[in-house]
Parts: sequence; C-alpha cells; structure tokens
Amino acid sequence: MSGQLSTVLPVLVVGDANVDLVLGGDVVPRFGQAEQLLDRADLVLGGSASIVACGAAKLGVPTALLARVGADAFGSVVLDALRGSGVDASGVGVDRATATGVSVILSAPDDRAILTSLGTIPTLPADDVVSRIDAHSGRPGIMHVASFFLQPDLAEELPRVLAHARQLGWATSLDTNWDPAETWNGLAELLEHLDVLMPNRSELRAIAGALGIEGTDDEQRARAISARGPRVVVKDGARGGWSVLGGERVRRAPGLEIDVVDTTGAGDSFDAGYLGALAHGVDDEATRLRWAATCGSLSTARAGGTAAQASLDELRAAAGL
Repeated sequence: MSGQLSTVLPVLVVGDANVDLVLGGDVVPRFGQAEQLLDRADLVLGGSASIVACGAAKLGVPTALLARVGADAFGSVVLDALRGSGVDASGVGVDRATATGVSVILSAPDDRAILTSLGTIPTLPADDVVSRIDAHSGRPGIMHVASFFLQPDLAEELPRVLAHARQLGWATSLDTNWDPAETWNGLAELLEHLDVLMPNRSELRAIAGALGIEGTDDEQRARAISARGPRVVVKDGARGGWSVLGGERVRRAPGLEIDVVDTTGAGDSFDAGYLGALAHGVDDEATRLRWAATCGSLSTARAGGTAAQASLDELRAAAGL
C-alpha cells in the first residue's frame, strides 16, 4: 500500500451535488396541521457523488467532482463544503436559472426516508464529462458515477462516456443508488463498460430482477451480474460489505461496532473507502473491503454524510492497517 500522494491515482466523481436537511427524532409526519418537535435539524452537504468525493479526498486521494449547483445560498453551502474537504470543485458548474437540489432526510435510528427536489441535479451534460476525461488523459485514474437514476440525460449517454474513459485507461465505477421510479432501466447496456458496481443489498436485488436474473441467493445474483462485466461490491449495512468477480470466491469485511448517530451517506463513505483503496494501490480485495466497511461505519458517528468521514490515519487506526 502506497503512502506517497505522488503515486496515488486521481479520482473523478460524476453526479449529484445538493444540500441535505437531516431531521432527527420524531420524524414520522402526522398531517392535519399537527406540529412535532424534533431532536435535531442539520443542514449539511448532500448528494451521493459529493459525499463520495469528500470521503476520497479525506483519504489523501486527489479528487475532483463534476456536478451542477444553482446560483443560490444552497449552492454556496455545497461549494464551501466541497472545498473545505479538499475536493477540486472547478468542475461544479453554477446554473443561474435553476435552484440547487435539496433533500430532506427523515432520520430514524434504524431507517430513513428521503424527500428530494432535484433542482440542478439532472443538468450535468455528458459532454462535460468527456471533456474532463480528455483533459486528464495523460494521467488516467478512477471515474466513479453516482445517482444514475436522478440524471436521465447523462444516463442515456453513459455507455458512450464509460467506453471512452476506459479507452483512455480510466477504471470505471458506478453506484446507481435507488431508482425512485423503481423501473431500473438502462443498466444492461452499462455493465460491459464497468470495472466496479457498488449496490447495497436492496439495490442488488432490484438490479438483478431488472436484468432477468432469477434466484433467491444474493451471492448468486451478484455473481450473475459480475459475469456481465464488473466486480460487484455489495454494501451490507452494519454487517460491512462483500464482493465477487466472476468465479472467484466471495470476499468479506465486517463493519465496526459503533454508536450510530445518523446513517445518511454511510454507503457513499463505503464507496469512498473502496475507491480510496484502489487509488492508493491496495491490490488485496479483502483489504479494500476493510477500507470500505471501516469508512462506512465511522461516518455514522455524526449527523450528515461528511462530518465524521475518516482521514487516512483514522482509517488505518480503526481498521488495524
């Protein structure tokens, strides 16, 4: 494992940038003009791609984000948070005609609900991604795409974009996140262009169903998806994560025992840990999963997706690396 930043691969994260309003306590709404008192309300950086980018940057990885925000107060919150975490935000465009996206997170101890106003999230053009890849073709790294179903225009062009990136030597990764429409369309065309697919268990089952993969065993589902191209890395909540590639045996890593404050963004921090391990040249899959599971666990110690993300030293201490 390399500790020298000059040898660390760059990571380019593509996707969503928004704010999250995280509400905790008595968060199940009761209509009829009932007023409820909450335990907390936190306005924090949101968006799967943004949280992944911050997590990777905190692990000492040169990380850039491509996304869109509005020319408003929420857009300023996003940009300040990204820069404060060490993310190159020069690729985050500012749209003066559309508001920044907002998600309201109703956070309960064991679950959460998410209400999202998309705003600028779907407005990132595929050609911007291609231009950024071309500009860095001399030093390819890892391109990670998040929130596939919130960006239909980009999603339609993504097979072309991923194929172009791989031609130039980039490794490619995708976290679809949940499909609000629950149709899960458009994934079959992507798999051959992916090196890594990172669903959680619920997403794994939905993706397998959309691809016509039958069976009741999650490992079999993941193996069948992997046969179409990518390593499948599955986020498994407090249990940590596991992965499979083709006919290889399944690798696993447990999560940490931790006092959970908020699970918002834990899966994105898991993604950041896995990408960070790849960028640092970790070639052992079990160790890459330890990075991922540890980062996901540590991120739950504070409200929001980025406040408790681990530094490289914190990761190594917590994971015993």
